[in-house]
Amino acid sequence: MSPVVRVPGPGPLAGLDPGRSKCGLVLTDPERQQIVIAGVLPPEQALELLGCWQGGVGLAAVVLGNGTGSGFWQQRLEPGLLVLPVEERGSTLAARERYWQLHPVRGWRRLLPEGLRQPPRDWDDVVAQLLLERWLGHPLIRPATLVEPQKLARTVKA
Repeated sequence: MSPVVRVPGPGPLAGLDPGRSKCGLVLTDPERQQIVIAGVLPPEQALELLGCWQGGVGLAAVVLGNGTGSGFWQQRLEPGLLVLPVEERGSTLAARERYWQLHPVRGWRRLLPEGLRQPPRDWDDVVAQLLLERWLGHPLIRPATLVEPQKLARTVKA
């Protein structure tokens, strides 16, 4: 018997790069063409925010990286949310490269070889975006201005 393929209904998708101390989290627009919210949050805040999105914006599903800790997250999110696991292998290195495409290197970092450049902030949200793109099969537009992680945390507490 072949595995059951779960397909989300219409509406936005969330991408989650799960972690023990921090998680990358992004939300697409309802047409699934661009990122509208992105941030790096502590796990409990990410979980709360996913719950808010489910009730508030009609979240269709969560695309979850299948790496370390994904089983824990899948158990916490299901059965309330549709969870779509996606291969996470190589996503951190790919996200570092994408980070520099989104935020071109400036200043003294231009002098470093590409392999030695580390983004000046956590880039788990970019990993979450790449996971979503892998599942969707197409790149997502990422506007220059997005909701900042601090504002994400405030929306959870409000």
